Amino acid sequence: MAAATEKTRYAGIYKRGSRYVVRYRAGGRNRSEAVRTLEQARKLKRSRESARDSGEFQESSRLAFREYAEKWVERYQGTGRRGFRESTRDDYRRLLRDFAYPFFDERLGRRLSEVTPSDVAEFLGWLGDPRAMAELEHRHAVERHSARVEDAEAEGRRAKPPEPLAEDARRELSDSTIRNVLNPVRACLATAVREGKVRHNPTSGATLPHRERVRDEDGEEVRALTREQLAAFLAVVHPRHRTMLRLLAATGLRVSELIALEWRHLRLDGSEPCVRVRRALVRGRVEPPKSRHGRRDVPLDAELVSELRRHRQASEWPGDEDLVFPSLSGTPLNPENLRRDVIRPAREEAGAPWAGFHTFRHTCAAILFERGFNVKQVQKWLGHHSPSFTLDTYVHLLDERLPEPVSLRDELARQPAELATVPSDGLVPAEDQDPAERTR
Repeated sequence: MAAATEKTRYAGIYKRGSRYVVRYRAGGRNRSEAVRTLEQARKLKRSRESARDSGEFQESSRLAFREYAEKWVERYQGTGRRGFRESTRDDYRRLLRDFAYPFFDERLGRRLSEVTPSDVAEFLGWLGDPRAMAELEHRHAVERHSARVEDAEAEGRRAKPPEPLAEDARRELSDSTIRNVLNPVRACLATAVREGKVRHNPTSGATLPHRERVRDEDGEEVRALTREQLAAFLAVVHPRHRTMLRLLAATGLRVSELIALEWRHLRLDGSEPCVRVRRALVRGRVEPPKSRHGRRDVPLDAELVSELRRHRQASEWPGDEDLVFPSLSGTPLNPENLRRDVIRPAREEAGAPWAGFHTFRHTCAAILFERGFNVKQVQKWLGHHSPSFTLDTYVHLLDERLPEPVSLRDELARQPAELATVPSDGLVPAEDQDPAERTR
């Protein structure tokens, strides 16, 4: 039997069992909200009536966090002038599905309007817990296995279940990964504020982790191929892919930009041949560069131009809108297949077992710095968003040795003749002074 409602000495506030009910009228209808204490009820009534009288009242959304977020991610168009990339939408879907929904919707059972700054702080702490992340990863593996069972049975085979979670299993998310996970949550709640679904964004002011990164000398540090390693790499790689890797090392293109190149993007005639970087192939989608800095023209030397011309003549796909480096069927190459079938076999023979596609980009940067290019020129060549990013990434590749001492002899020899006769103290010699001046 429901508890009886009792009046209190405050108008519009009632006691029902162990809770207090606030009743008020806003937006043309009667409303009620329940809280735990009388003091909370008085504050709530004042705030709701104040918002109503000032015209700032917003009805709290009863939507579950997931219910709103699933619709939001399909219609979100970003906040900048460049719009919103579909590959980013795919990332947002995955991050919400893999991390945000299990926490806010399943673990806390939160409505959209109930998410608090404390919940966000707890979410970030949960993401930073290696054991919790290992359990979450194992759970996703089990779910994927369950989804594959029916398909496997229909094909007359047995899907292998994931291994049980080890007691010491750990999965540590990096600071940048945690920041990326929070991005769609923050954007979703910001949209909810603009649409009047919630009153404030609880992610505002959230403190993200900033842990010191310990570099693994053989892993994370940016490494470039030596001349010998690069020559060996190009010598042992399959001839079909040699021009592709040579272009990669000479231009520093990203692999996503390389596999999206069409012949119309190569300017092989004229006095200034170049690669016109105008698009990239990301997760099967052709998209423009992320920023205006990625849209660039990268020069080509005469020898590489000749090699590219020969490559086009021998290609089955020489049309302007055909890919420069297609698969055997003319479709875009799969980076993972290239990495497995082309890069891995060659890098062992080249003596660079750590090398990957990005290594060729690093090698290009190292060559540019070695040839005397300044950081602004390298930034424009590689399509980085700022010179400081280029310098932070490649500073360890620069020569640390101090140059020869600076001599001013040549600089002083070029000074005007009239200044060369003036003594270092700036005084005019007595023999050159006016006689009247010498008598003073």
